[in-house]
Amino acid sequence: MTSVQGTAVDIPTEDGVADAYLSRPSDGAPRPGVLLYQDAFGLRPHLRAMADRLAGAGHTVLVPNVFYRHGRSPVVEMPEFIDPAARPDIFEKLGPVMRSLTNDLAIRDAGAYLRWMAESPLVADGPVAVTGYCMGARLSLLTAGAHPERVAAAAGFHGGRLATETPDSPHLVAGRVTAELYFGHADDDPSLPPEQRERLEKALTEAGVRHRCEVYEGAGHGFTQADTAAYHEAASERHWATLLDLLERTF
Repeated sequence: MTSVQGTAVDIPTEDGVADAYLSRPSDGAPRPGVLLYQDAFGLRPHLRAMADRLAGAGHTVLVPNVFYRHGRSPVVEMPEFIDPAARPDIFEKLGPVMRSLTNDLAIRDAGAYLRWMAESPLVADGPVAVTGYCMGARLSLLTAGAHPERVAAAAGFHGGRLATETPDSPHLVAGRVTAELYFGHADDDPSLPPEQRERLEKALTEAGVRHRCEVYEGAGHGFTQADTAAYHEAASERHWATLLDLLERTF
């Protein structure tokens, strides 16, 4: 594993400045870029550790605070170990913040993140990859659809509401995606029931998108997040192997 260096960076957007975490190999050489989208719990030590692991595999990884309109991270203070069942107030605080990040705003922000990466000397020339967790899986899919010329691969893990019946459902961007996609679904996930999985698979197949969607049996929503009660070690390690394989094919 390559030694890595992490720094805080600020990204100008059309609506302000997004604070972010940047992790990259310590040698300072330009590396293939990966945009990592947070889950609802925000930019915190665990997500920085995930970025460091990707950077150690030879990538320059950007993790923006997608809730920057509500302040710099942490937008909502999180306990060291996150168990929403024990702390129902967490989602009471997070709910309005999450709902405020509409698809239009997310796509606009994605353009700012991708421009910043294109201009950074630490990111190699060419397209980037995107990965996202929980709500970040939605952002990953939207980014791939809105910026096909910049995204070569996109992944999403334990994503929710990816293929609803609403007119702004993320799966409706399928026809604009040119990237290779991978989705690792949580098992028995109320935010992504079987009919949504089927709708997503059908949309990607009909659009001719290179993709693979898998259900991680026995793993619940949030299974990659080691600082939460949802963490599932075996499923998380499977996610790492699959994600790194996707990046290796992409770059």
